[in-house]
Amino acid sequence: MNQERIINQYTKDTVWSVYAKRADFFKLADKYGIDPVIARIIRNRDIITEDEIDMYLNGDISSTHEPSLMKDMEKGCRIMKQKLSEGSHVRIISDYDVDGVMSAYILYKGLIKVANEIYNAFPIIDYDIPHRMRDGYGINTRLVDKAYEEGVDTIITCDNGIAAFDAISRAKEHGMTVIITDHHDIPYTIDEAGNRCYNMPDADAVIDHKQKNCGYPFKEICGAGVAYKFIQYLYRICGIDESKCQEFIEYLGIATVCDVMNLIDENRVFVRVALNKLKKSSNYGLAALIRNSGREGKKLTSYDLGFIIGPCINAAGRLGDAKLCMDFLLEEDSYKADSLSLELINVNNERKDMTVKSTTQSMQMLTDNTCRLHNGETLDNSVPTLADKVIVLYLPNVHESLVGIIAGRVKERFYRPVLLFTDSEDKDILKGSGRSIAGYNMYDELNKVSHMFIKFGGHDMAAGFSIKREMLGSLRQELNSRAELDDKQLTPKLMIDVPMPLSYNSISLTRQLNLIEPFGKGNEKPVFAQSGVRVRRAIIMGRNRNVLRLTLEMDNNETITGMNFEPDTFISRIKEWFGESECDKILKGLTDKVILDIAYYPDINEYQGSEELRIRILEYRKHID
Repeated sequence: MNQERIINQYTKDTVWSVYAKRADFFKLADKYGIDPVIARIIRNRDIITEDEIDMYLNGDISSTHEPSLMKDMEKGCRIMKQKLSEGSHVRIISDYDVDGVMSAYILYKGLIKVANEIYNAFPIIDYDIPHRMRDGYGINTRLVDKAYEEGVDTIITCDNGIAAFDAISRAKEHGMTVIITDHHDIPYTIDEAGNRCYNMPDADAVIDHKQKNCGYPFKEICGAGVAYKFIQYLYRICGIDESKCQEFIEYLGIATVCDVMNLIDENRVFVRVALNKLKKSSNYGLAALIRNSGREGKKLTSYDLGFIIGPCINAAGRLGDAKLCMDFLLEEDSYKADSLSLELINVNNERKDMTVKSTTQSMQMLTDNTCRLHNGETLDNSVPTLADKVIVLYLPNVHESLVGIIAGRVKERFYRPVLLFTDSEDKDILKGSGRSIAGYNMYDELNKVSHMFIKFGGHDMAAGFSIKREMLGSLRQELNSRAELDDKQLTPKLMIDVPMPLSYNSISLTRQLNLIEPFGKGNEKPVFAQSGVRVRRAIIMGRNRNVLRLTLEMDNNETITGMNFEPDTFISRIKEWFGESECDKILKGLTDKVILDIAYYPDINEYQGSEELRIRILEYRKHID
């Protein structure tokens, strides 16, 4: 039995399901001037009330929430106002990822503006960003001691700090003032009765909308969102027109997408406005990055933020020093900004190559181990296989900054929670990152075996951690023995918004889909589907033969083009499902018996002034009568 067939025995086929949420779609369509299909998609996103629909379709900056509703916001801003008026030395300490860098940029530029326009005391405002390999995540005692030695009076954190108990205590021992701005979950321990006991650091002000008794109505903003709200309120109490805060929206939009926040409520506003501003960004660095990434003059989407612009900024923090990113964003020489953008693109390309290589290695390791197990070989308790409900995998010699990305890809391929470890600077310690699936709260599950970790933190879908090397096998066994995941939870799902005949698509409907952008987590790109589609022809195209162009028959006997970017997989499946002869026929454009169920998204191809309606094929399967 070959490897693929063995692996198929340990994984589940994707289940296609149609949203069954009900509403009067024609009434909604008439009220808001949209196609009933658009109304149905909006309902599928749990946007129900008129206020919610209006915010979803028409929300703007005036629709965003009042910053003073956030607990300790007024207190923290009053402290900062006093410190700036006294000419104190203020230091921003962020994290090294995109959200951290963007948070630091917003605070830095905002505080400088207040200092320059309002006060003559000339406070010192600077920033420090932890080095991933030397410092790890967020503020720590080394950074605090360094700040103290350099005469810093006040530390303000961003995108971190809520769990930095030791670092905050050290700062208070030095007599420093500390303001925390963060968006992460509040740390907790579980007492003997099974109750959660939340713990808060002893800072002068703690601004985190997830803490108890915080009246801020939206709990999904990122670290840059909290920093933005801080500067907005600080401007207000210092007499600066707070609308000037909008110059930071493009940085907030990038952070929101890259930190995988739900694109609902005010997050949709932030990202929508950011995409418009980024078309003509006044930031030399971002403008150069967009230009050198080949996106200048083109429609920018959340995909560009999450998979082109963001990763280039993130790469410096992952493989080098995130301070390079701040230098890049603050650069006021267009020539230097252009050179820095090319440097970031090169670093990101290096990261991508390393990620692809290590992802392939980890998947092959799992495949080999599963085949060994299937063939009756006895395996060591630290050896992961696809018989595990929770994959605990050690991959040597991987840059530790890449393990989260790789864990995410392994999770997507095999649809299981994944904890991926690699070596650290200490040969006795392994560091790792985890990515989870719906139904498995990773932070809660790790909390149940907290004694096995040196350190861990995270939330329901992701975590970071370190363990002693000898604990790897025991951790794998313990997590799997406790895992209550059933076959239903371990089955990947494709949610279809609208079962829609291909013939219903039109250029006008496809343009209307722009109303529900930006797409991302919490506002996923819609999925349409039609059952029983005949394939008239398949053509493999592209310099690297990596593009598949299908001619598909519609129910009105006309045809539409379908695009797919995994031709080898498609050809292999057609041969398996219909046989070599039928596969040969569709490649030659002969009459065939290849009929598929197709999940798709409509697209408009513009070329030399003409427009062609086509579809992007997201998933497909053999049609069963």
